[in-house]
Amino acid sequence: MSSVQVRRTRIAGVLVMEPEPVRDERGWFARTFDADLAREHGVRAEDFVQDSVSRSHRGVVRGLHVRTGEGEAKLVRCSRGALYDVVVDLRVGSPTYGEWEGFELSEESLRSVYIPAGCAHGFQALREPSDTSYRIDRRHDPAASLAIAHDDPDIAVAWPLPVALLSANDRAAPRLSEVRHLLGPALGAR
Repeated sequence: MSSVQVRRTRIAGVLVMEPEPVRDERGWFARTFDADLAREHGVRAEDFVQDSVSRSHRGVVRGLHVRTGEGEAKLVRCSRGALYDVVVDLRVGSPTYGEWEGFELSEESLRSVYIPAGCAHGFQALREPSDTSYRIDRRHDPAASLAIAHDDPDIAVAWPLPVALLSANDRAAPRLSEVRHLLGPALGAR
């Protein structure tokens, strides 16, 4: 039976889930999510209320996105192609506040990243095309959506490819220093 290995990262609460596929003459089978295992690592699987998917062309950057108020947690995986996935810790009082980590996600690795509430998220498509699957624990609320500049020099994400395209919203996104006051001290506290 397929299993999933979970490892913690430098940013508290961010988890990398790595399936171990079972291979045979037909191909392979892998469990990409296990609610009991997630709960053992502090992820409340029952809170997920929405699954979404996006397709991006090579070089596209989506993000950095965060939700204000109580924030939102996400479980992200690449179901086709490859991504460079970025998490930025924006939880006030966190020892890694303002720091980021990047993870390569691909259809071959089947790896997922759990992003806790209070962290911004973004990614760059590394292949043409790349599909991103998201499992989210909050219903969509445009009033709580906040974008932070993907090239904010205070965060200094090292995107692996030249940025090919951004949405109008992401092109107009301010620096973290300009919107920090909107995040509030409760962001990520649940």
